[in-house]
Amino acid sequence: MCHVFASTDPELFEPQTRSVRIGGVVTSLRLEAAFWRIVDDIARSAGMTTGRFLSSLYDEVVELRGEVGNFASLLRVIACRWISGEVTGVAQPSLFAAAASEAPRLVADA
Repeated sequence: MCHVFASTDPELFEPQTRSVRIGGVVTSLRLEAAFWRIVDDIARSAGMTTGRFLSSLYDEVVELRGEVGNFASLLRVIACRWISGEVTGVAQPSLFAAAASEAPRLVADA
């Protein structure tokens, strides 16, 4: 079972830093490549650039909660929720849904 995970392409978990403008301030965000792919897909599905999506998301979180604790961690959780189909009311994954359906399934022993 662990071989499925151990054989993960290292490029997917390679950290990547991107500069983005949030609230008029240029800042850096560091996520693993796999998460950037998902965030890019979410932005595309919303009809936005990734930068615009990140800025809008940040502003909405501040409006809702008053602050954003760890934005990179929030993005990882959003990506996981997106891929799992937990998010409703927005377009669902396109590129990753096909890839997930081709991935090996792990079945627990009964």
